Amino acid sequence: MSGHSKWAQIKRQKAVTDATRSRVFSRFARLIALESKKANGLVSAPGLSAVIARAKAANMPKENIERAVAKGASKDSGNLEQVVYEAYGPGGVAILIDALTDNKNRTTQEVKHLLVLQGVELASPGAASWAFTKAGNEYIPNEPLVEISGDDEIRLGTILEALDEHDDVQQVFTNARGYENTGD
Repeated sequence: MSGHSKWAQIKRQKAVTDATRSRVFSRFARLIALESKKANGLVSAPGLSAVIARAKAANMPKENIERAVAKGASKDSGNLEQVVYEAYGPGGVAILIDALTDNKNRTTQEVKHLLVLQGVELASPGAASWAFTKAGNEYIPNEPLVEISGDDEIRLGTILEALDEHDDVQQVFTNARGYENTGD
């Protein structure tokens, strides 16, 4: 009966679930800190309250939310800035990468490296954004959406997965049918 421990199976599943929740919570914490800094810690500010509502919908603990608000409102909080990177993926799919970082140069190089490993390069600003319409904090792809299949679909899935695992990346938007919005 070796290898059939129920506890070991539960432990592995819990580790995967906890890692996923941790990644989501850390993204929300950074976003809450940024919005808190903009609102000077005022929780009733529209941007901050919207992000807090999204974090609560993802079951983020109240203590974590309060800690992120306090971190953003403090004087010694880091300079977080929002950056949008653009690229073209397999099959001519436009990709927008929304990141939140305290070091723009580091994040640019890391995202660039992730994309190059997947055979994709960063595009210049404005090269892919024409394919999207900005609505609040999200980018909605313009019609018609790009149809991809086979190897291109697998490659795009791999690229989106690699970007999703990066700590600074908040959301990734594509104009491929079925992949319009990932992350968060």
